[in-house]
Amino acid sequence: MRRVVTGHARDGKSIFLEDGEPTRVARLERLAGVEFTAFWATEGIPTIPIPGEDPAAGLSSFLPGPGKTLFMAVRFPPMEDFKRAYKKGFDLEAAWKEYVEKVPGLGNTHEKKDLGMHSTDTLDYGVVISGEIWLELDDGAEVHLKQGDVIVQTGTRHAWRNRGSEPCLMFFTMIGAKRL
Repeated sequence: MRRVVTGHARDGKSIFLEDGEPTRVARLERLAGVEFTAFWATEGIPTIPIPGEDPAAGLSSFLPGPGKTLFMAVRFPPMEDFKRAYKKGFDLEAAWKEYVEKVPGLGNTHEKKDLGMHSTDTLDYGVVISGEIWLELDDGAEVHLKQGDVIVQTGTRHAWRNRGSEPCLMFFTMIGAKRL
């Protein structure tokens, strides 16, 4: 994927600051190649002009705290890819460790009994860019989402299940929230 970031020159004129690949990509080899790409993040109220450093490169957590944001893409492989990985001798502890190391914060929210199920203290806006995916809630209720569909995820316990034959690419804007 390509990320273009605009900014301001010293004279206030608009300029392109960056044009290239995102600096923070986490590919989980032990989890069938699930991939998280952090494009941008904010700490509280953003300022303009933006600071010169890339906030995604130095992320300490893929889970934004209250008032913070994260814009990222997640590529979900089909469930068949997980089944193939499982047949080759899936190591749950090694997969869990890789997830927590490469996707800190968010990786810690997933349940060991079902790595797909999790909840976060965030308000998430998600868009299916390509492929299809099923969103499952904790009571087993599901909705099938396709390209162009939008989801507003409000801190509920859920799992993403790609029962299709192709990878599903989704973009998310996560906004850190305070759970009451």
